[in-house]
Amino acid sequence: MKTPRREDCVYTSCYCEENVWQLCSWFRSEAEVKVQDFRVLFISNHQRTVPLWKQKSCKGDFPVIWDYHVILLWSGPGLEPLVFDLDSVLDFPCSLQEYVSRALRPDQDLDPQYHRMIRSVPADLFLQKFSSDRSHMKKPDGTWSSPPPKYQPIQTHETNTNLELFIQMKDQDQDQDPGLGRVHSLQDFLLQYQT
Repeated sequence: MKTPRREDCVYTSCYCEENVWQLCSWFRSEAEVKVQDFRVLFISNHQRTVPLWKQKSCKGDFPVIWDYHVILLWSGPGLEPLVFDLDSVLDFPCSLQEYVSRALRPDQDLDPQYHRMIRSVPADLFLQKFSSDRSHMKKPDGTWSSPPPKYQPIQTHETNTNLELFIQMKDQDQDQDPGLGRVHSLQDFLLQYQT
């Protein structure tokens, strides 16, 4: 199975959603795999405080707290689920089991304000629907909080930006846009992949 090397991937620090979009695009055009076997995972919560370990920006064994993070999951028939996280220091790709135990860690060890939720979006749908004008990365004075990618913003004919809709973690029965994937608690999401 062909996967890209981390150093060959399109990557811009602090733009995880665009990094994953670029990775999905690579798999769709370069790899002999079905893009239907990939899911884009938005990790966030109602407070926008999600701890992750084993990130490049972590100090020692302390987590970094993101408002959201985006990774790619590959889980086809007969395939051990693999995680692609360009911001992680773990292997690329990394088994889902290792990623959960080392980068996510259990929610029951955390205060409830840090419990993670996951919006799981089919990769082909993400490629078709995702749009960002990068305005979330601009400070009030108009300067960038982190330099943007050198390529043009990813946009659709429908909208200039819909990133906020992907980050929102409404409860599953309240999810107003089922066309942008499904929202799960971390525990419920992982139950799908336990053997």
